[in-house]
Amino acid sequence: MMKTMQNEPAAPALLDRRDERVRHDDSLAGWVRAFWDRIRAGDLGSLPVIVGLAIIWTVFQALNPVFLSSANLVNMLFDCSTVGVISLGIVCILMVGEIDLSVGSVSGFASALVGVFWINQGWPVVLAIFAAMAVGALIGSLYAFLFNRFGMPSFVSTLSGLLAVLGLQLYILGSTGSINLTYGSWLVNFGQIMVMPDPVAYALVAFAGITIFFSSYRTAARRRAAGLSSKSVGGLLLRAVIITVALEAVAFYLNQSRGIPWMFGLFVGLVAAMNYALTRTKWGRSMHAVGGNREAARRSGINVSRIYASAFVMCALLAATGGVLSAARLATASQQAGTGDVNLNAIAAAVIGGTSLFGGRGSAYSALLGIIVIQSIASGLTLLDLSSSLRYMITGAVLAVAVIVDSLARRSRISHGRA
Repeated sequence: MMKTMQNEPAAPALLDRRDERVRHDDSLAGWVRAFWDRIRAGDLGSLPVIVGLAIIWTVFQALNPVFLSSANLVNMLFDCSTVGVISLGIVCILMVGEIDLSVGSVSGFASALVGVFWINQGWPVVLAIFAAMAVGALIGSLYAFLFNRFGMPSFVSTLSGLLAVLGLQLYILGSTGSINLTYGSWLVNFGQIMVMPDPVAYALVAFAGITIFFSSYRTAARRRAAGLSSKSVGGLLLRAVIITVALEAVAFYLNQSRGIPWMFGLFVGLVAAMNYALTRTKWGRSMHAVGGNREAARRSGINVSRIYASAFVMCALLAATGGVLSAARLATASQQAGTGDVNLNAIAAAVIGGTSLFGGRGSAYSALLGIIVIQSIASGLTLLDLSSSLRYMITGAVLAVAVIVDSLARRSRISHGRA
């Protein structure tokens, strides 16, 4: 009885300290402390790639003032979109701890199919696009079947697919080796000149800011309902306003030149949709679970084979979509489409952007950030009229640093019990 009476007065004090800690977390010092704790625990998020991007932009702008001009940034956004969509598919396959080495060949094959169906066979352009994307999904289904049915490692199956699909691309293009797409068509215009009207760009940015606020508010409300600490409504509103104002300023600056390309808008839309799927759906949670621990996911009732199949299909489908966009950008389907550094850049962008090679950790925004880093390096070196050999070396060095950071962060998460 005495112990009970002695413990009872301590309960209000404990609640007061808990409330004080929650209020403290809403302050600037509490936010900084929580941010530093996450960094020490290996939860780096997008911080390394943002810091790296700032360094790259600072160096190239100092060497050539044209680098951050609105005209050059618009061209950069056009170029980011094609490989960026392919990289988004790589994020999906890396999330489950696998790899697809054939995305470059699949994208080139899809661009060749568009040229053959549309120009040579006279199909409607929309039908040709959907046919090319369907073939991409079929290739992904084949990889999934080989993986789930025979246990063939994804490295081997997709490497075989790289060679086989490249052969198909060369075969259907024939002796000419290339097919020119119709200039003035909406597909070519979409890949080369179509940009958002200024009011549309500003409205879409405002919509993004509103979406960010309500999404954060909904998460905070669920945490409060569960008795957990959460950010204040004022803090969420301030964050959304700052992001919206910053994006509106970027839109205004880009509109001083041609404006924001519709193709880049499509890429960002796909990134947002993939982010929602990975973070707000059962499928996305299953992707994280399978990539983190396959056996634990299986024992928890997740259909692991189906999740792997969806990852392979999504990766190949997005690779084919990127190939269609590449054909639109170049106004041609050729034997060189999807070759060269397309394959490596797509994989590098996902890893540089923050998607883990070990599976289970990543974000759709990794593809967006990573491809901006790679394209920034390419654009900066082009403006300086330097050899492409430097671009390969610098990109390789950035990729190596990204993998090292990922490995160190993973080790830190394990030591802090957050792996």
